[in-house]
Order: sequence, then C-alpha cells, then structure tokens
Amino acid sequence: MTNHTVDTDFFLMEFSDSKQLQVLQGLLFLLIYLESFMGNLLIIMLVTVDQNLHTPMYFFLKNLSCLDVGFISVTVPKLILTSFSHISAISFPGCVCQVLFVVLFATSELFLLTAMSYDRYVAICHPLHYDAIMNRAVCMEMVAVSWLFGSLFGVLYSYGTFSLSFCGSRKLPQFFCDVSSLLKISCSTTHITIDISVIFGLLCGFFCSITMGFSYVYIFNTVLRMPLLQGKSKAFSTCIPHLIVVSTFLVTVVTAYLKPVPDSPQFLDFLISVFYSVMPPSMNPIIYSLRNKEIKAAFLNFLWKLDYCEFYR
Repeated sequence: MTNHTVDTDFFLMEFSDSKQLQVLQGLLFLLIYLESFMGNLLIIMLVTVDQNLHTPMYFFLKNLSCLDVGFISVTVPKLILTSFSHISAISFPGCVCQVLFVVLFATSELFLLTAMSYDRYVAICHPLHYDAIMNRAVCMEMVAVSWLFGSLFGVLYSYGTFSLSFCGSRKLPQFFCDVSSLLKISCSTTHITIDISVIFGLLCGFFCSITMGFSYVYIFNTVLRMPLLQGKSKAFSTCIPHLIVVSTFLVTVVTAYLKPVPDSPQFLDFLISVFYSVMPPSMNPIIYSLRNKEIKAAFLNFLWKLDYCEFYR
C-alpha cells in the first residue's frame, strides 16, 4: 500500500447540491435508521427476556436482528452526518472499516438466512426429529459459522481492496465505501486478491442460494401434501416471512453488484444502493412482527409487565 493512499480522504456521493434537500434527506434517513434500530433492538430484547421465544427459530431471528443493526449502522449514520454537515469526505481508516463491516455483515446474514431455511425445513419436513437435529449446540455452531465466514470475507475484501493504489480521483459514485466503487477509481491494473475473493464469494453465494432453494422445494412439497388446512396455514405462516426476507436481501444485493458502476454519481444508482443497504434491515422487523403471533404476544406481555411493575412501585 502506497503512502499517498493512506494519507488521503475519499469523497462520497451526495444526493443533491442543494443544502435544503440534503437536510431533508438527512431527516428522512434518520427516521429510517431509528425505525430499523429500535425495531431490531425490540426483537433482540423480546427474544432474550421471553421464555416462550427460546427456540431455534427465534434464536436465529435474534442473531439476524443483531446483524441488521450492525449492517445499517455502518453506512446510514455517515450518510446522515454528511447530509447535515455537507461534508462528504471520509477518512482512509473510515473507508476501510466500512468495506470490512459491510462485507462482514452482508456475508454473515446470507449464511444465517441459509441456516434459517434449513431450520424451517427440519421443522416442517422432519418434525419428530426437530429437537434432536436442531439442538442448542447445532444452532450455536451455525451462527458461529455465519460470523466466521463473514469475518473471513470482510478481511479478504478489505485487504484486497486497500492493497491497491488510488492515484487519481477519489470521488466515489456511492454514498458509502464499497468494493466495486473503489475498484472503479483505483489506478491498479491487477487485483488478484479481489479476484480470488470474488470467486469464493460467488461460490458461497451459489451454495447458499441452492441450499435455500432445495429447502423450500421440500417444504412446499410437504406442506401441499398436508391433509389439514390449519396445518398448511401454520406452516406457511412460519415460512412466508423468511421467504420475503430472503427474496428482498438477494434481489437487492444482486441488483446492486451486478449492475455496472457508473463513471459519475447517478440518482438511480443512489436508489439501488439505498435499497441494498437500508431496505433489508428496515423491513425485517416489520415483516417478522406483523405476521408473527408469538412476537406480538411477547410484546404485549412485556408491556403488561411494565404496567404491572409501574403500578406496584
């Protein structure tokens, strides 16, 4: 890594040259961030304190909320600060951290969603063996593997990206530091580490997608053969939220990274980046809480306990 690279700031994409519009943008994303942060924090708290939610499905959901909090906290606070201060510069260490943690949380979430699809497969297709297969040790191992692969890819991508030279323009066509935008402005002609990381990333993404696809093929095949309508409804109610989350995550990620990186910032690319980095963490609490009776019951029970304690204080 050359010295002039380390000592130089990068400049993130700005939505508009108008300061008034930037302030409105900052307020909008502040509301979105608070909704996502509080929603995911609420799920984490409810799953932790409510004994009825101490099951593998909610254990995975709790970890998914942790990842969502981290994922949205890496990019959106900087966007809000940029909107209010009108300063788009980000330091070299700050850019490194964004790349590291964006890749870490996104990769971990992909593997965790795969584990959640396997959990639903075992619950619906092999209900009699569910407790034996999805025991606490197995669930802990799945979550640990998700974080491990996320950390590995985060280190690989950040090291590979910032071992390159940046000797020209340092204005990124993106509102946060991501690998594709940094490669666009790099003056290095070869980036072997990144190429190897991309190959491994594609293989892991293909494996996770195939695993989730086969899981849901078996799940829907089993559900459609159920004799009782009530059983079908219950099975679908546990699978549909996860399927919506998976679809949202995969579609936004694929759209963001398969599109060509523009030479200059464009509004459409800004919207695509927002959908990729903001939409999944913001939508996940809403999707799971609105369609989940157990989460609603745990929330009402929590409120009742608060009122009870306040009454007798």
